[in-house]
Amino acid sequence: MASKDRFLLVVVFLAGVGTLGIEMVMPRLLAPFFGTSQPIWAVVIGTTLLYLAIGYQLGGRLADRFPNERVLYRLIILAGFVCAFVPLLSRPILQFAQFALRNVVAGGFIGALLAAVLLFAAPVILMATVGPFAIRLRLKQAAEGVEAAGRTAGAVSAISTVGSIVGTFLTVLVLIPTIGTQLTIYSMAVFLLLLGIIGLRDWRYLALLGVVAALAFFTLSDQRQIKAADCTNCTLIAEAESAYNYIQVAQQDIVYSNGVEDPRSVLLLNEGLALHSIDRRKFAVTGDPLDLLTDGGPWDYFAVAPYFYPERDPTSVRSLAMLGAGAGTVPKQMLAIYGADMQIAGVEIDPHILELGRSYFDVEAGEPGYPNYRVYGQDARAWLASTEQTYDIIGVDAYHQPYIPFHLTTVEFFREVRTHLNPDGVAVVNAARSPGGDGRWCMQLATTMRSVFPQVFMLDTRSTHGASNVILVGINRPVGT
Repeated sequence: MASKDRFLLVVVFLAGVGTLGIEMVMPRLLAPFFGTSQPIWAVVIGTTLLYLAIGYQLGGRLADRFPNERVLYRLIILAGFVCAFVPLLSRPILQFAQFALRNVVAGGFIGALLAAVLLFAAPVILMATVGPFAIRLRLKQAAEGVEAAGRTAGAVSAISTVGSIVGTFLTVLVLIPTIGTQLTIYSMAVFLLLLGIIGLRDWRYLALLGVVAALAFFTLSDQRQIKAADCTNCTLIAEAESAYNYIQVAQQDIVYSNGVEDPRSVLLLNEGLALHSIDRRKFAVTGDPLDLLTDGGPWDYFAVAPYFYPERDPTSVRSLAMLGAGAGTVPKQMLAIYGADMQIAGVEIDPHILELGRSYFDVEAGEPGYPNYRVYGQDARAWLASTEQTYDIIGVDAYHQPYIPFHLTTVEFFREVRTHLNPDGVAVVNAARSPGGDGRWCMQLATTMRSVFPQVFMLDTRSTHGASNVILVGINRPVGT
């Protein structure tokens, strides 16, 4: 195999890395505006497949018309250059799509589709031309000619696919958690530019790296944050990206009608359509458990759920497993109400949220004041299956429309929950309504729980800050019969 042929295969591999790297960035760029639900992933996968199909067809035609490797490398350079404009254009395009379609049925899906078409079509289509172009060039160089077409196409496709696998894991597990979405995109742009320039050996194109650097400086120096839709009177304190979420921590300044101020830290995820954790700063001053209550928010109901047993003694409530602990609102309330010696396990799939709980919500597992609070950065169902401990309360706060983890809604899951309850234990579920207030899924979830627990109670809640939730309480022993 000639050195030129080997280099071409290296280019195919690296182009595969870049192509899937760009695709895996797409949902993270959409997440703060449209979330990461299955319909959004359908947009990402569907549009990517469309772009690949267009790119394959375009690449084949260009390769037949211009069977010259210099054309291929120019296409890669163009893909990298176009990719560099995605972070700059993303904010105005995504904001337009979000607000223009906010009141439209399926607006999130349509908005994400529009944004994906406008932002990612060009770079992905251009990168998709590499495969068919490389096949044409290898056939041109092969002594066997068309007799080697099958082996050539198979080798190029396999190498490109392996590169795509590397690009997927490199982007998701290393780049995005380490340097964030925008820098990941700029890294991809520089990577593709250098790949094309090295292949072309035309060093004049290095000037494009200066353009990319200027774009990166302009974009990254613009520190305007994304407006959290349901967070009124909020000032951003911190934002972060994890393998699971785009995370914001804000200070919300609440002023009651009597003029009393009540500042609090709040946690928002992805598109920011709900508050996932609240910490009232007043508690740090007064130490009064009442100052941790959230004005009727869903977190306030976990502590009272054991009293569906009328004879329940408060001193008998000694343990809690919180599945979907967030930044620690419920564990902190429970420890303040029932005492620091209460045994609490906080399970949160996103370890970065647990870290923010320590930094901004004053919830430090194992520290003085929380000596028996343990946190686990795991999937709730996997953790539950791995522990033999039983609890007085098992809380589930892992649902938020449209993010419903189906494996936490099944009969099998609630059987697992009941297995880990003490004889007088309760399962408390925060079943969030859809944004439009539709409660049908809450009824369906209650029906599922009713097939496992002898009795299920439903509490329809309204908080002073507008949250509308249904709290479902399944008890391990029937009462009143």
